[in-house]
Amino acid sequence: MKRNGFGHDRGFTLIELMVVIVILGVLAGLIIPRIMGRPEEARRMKARIQIESIETALKLYKLDNGYYPTTEQGLQALVEAPSVGRLPKAWRKGGYLEKGKVPKDPWKNEYVYLSPGVHSDCDLSSYSADGEPGGEGDDADINSWEIE
Repeated sequence: MKRNGFGHDRGFTLIELMVVIVILGVLAGLIIPRIMGRPEEARRMKARIQIESIETALKLYKLDNGYYPTTEQGLQALVEAPSVGRLPKAWRKGGYLEKGKVPKDPWKNEYVYLSPGVHSDCDLSSYSADGEPGGEGDDADINSWEIE
């Protein structure tokens, strides 16, 4: 590095800049393909996390009211007090989901909610990439009763 008259560094040499660029290029070459090659896996993980979050909100709803919202009331009962079916007596002001709306799954589909459920008190599913029940691989459903 060159120094000015006050003993301070003026900048980097061309070789130093080239070494940094080569290092960044190597890192990008190793890391980016790993991240970019797994978007479907990331979406599936996000769906699992959202299902767990919605399940927690459903449990709080049940704790306050003694029962889960019905299938007819749906997940919307977590953000606004139901006006049909069995009406909750202790619905929490502000609702049970943080952002005040029911999230869509990572494929922009609605979550499927059943109460009473087939596998537990209430079942929650994402039909994943194909938006259809069933499927294999990336199209396999993500179900609350299968999440560990």
